[in-house]
Amino acid sequence: MLFAISVASAAAPGQRTIVVLGDSLSAGYGIKLQEGWVSLLGQRLASEGYGYRVVNASVSGETTQGGLARLARALQAHQPAIVVVELGGNDGLRGLPLAASRTNLSRIIEQSRAAKAQVLLLGMIIPPNYGPRYGDEFREMFASLAKKYSVAFVPFFLDKVALEPGRMQADGIHPNATGQPQMVDNVWPALKPLLVAPGKPTG
Repeated sequence: MLFAISVASAAAPGQRTIVVLGDSLSAGYGIKLQEGWVSLLGQRLASEGYGYRVVNASVSGETTQGGLARLARALQAHQPAIVVVELGGNDGLRGLPLAASRTNLSRIIEQSRAAKAQVLLLGMIIPPNYGPRYGDEFREMFASLAKKYSVAFVPFFLDKVALEPGRMQADGIHPNATGQPQMVDNVWPALKPLLVAPGKPTG
């Protein structure tokens, strides 16, 4: 099991934190951690003057149940302003009951909000060999949760990556280093409205 933990220093007084709660797609599976999209996101935030620290609380192989179990500790330790939820792909690949996945994601959103964090939900799509009904329900799960809770939402996190062989590893599941910048590009339009503009007081 691969853990990806931010190498960023402790937050400075008044500095806001983004926690990425994800699975192998965010944990940097098969690539160097600094090449991963979470690290690249931190670089983009810095280059554009946003004073955010990014904490990568992702675990390779994680499910929504596992993410929910780890959430309370992450919220307490980092007191994030934003929680990016990148979970559910492993639930789908394992064919887990979507009712349970939906409940877990709902609780992740609710607990994050209770901790006064904004939420960005990253949606996923599973391969067609799981059948059209399961695939459609899986995709709709993310969209319906985003609508129910009115949270920021990316419909397909791996858009312009998953179907591009040059951006995927040999397993066809995990993006390679070449695909990581596109993942940041996919996240950025939904994340940016949640950010406090550079230079604005933190109070």
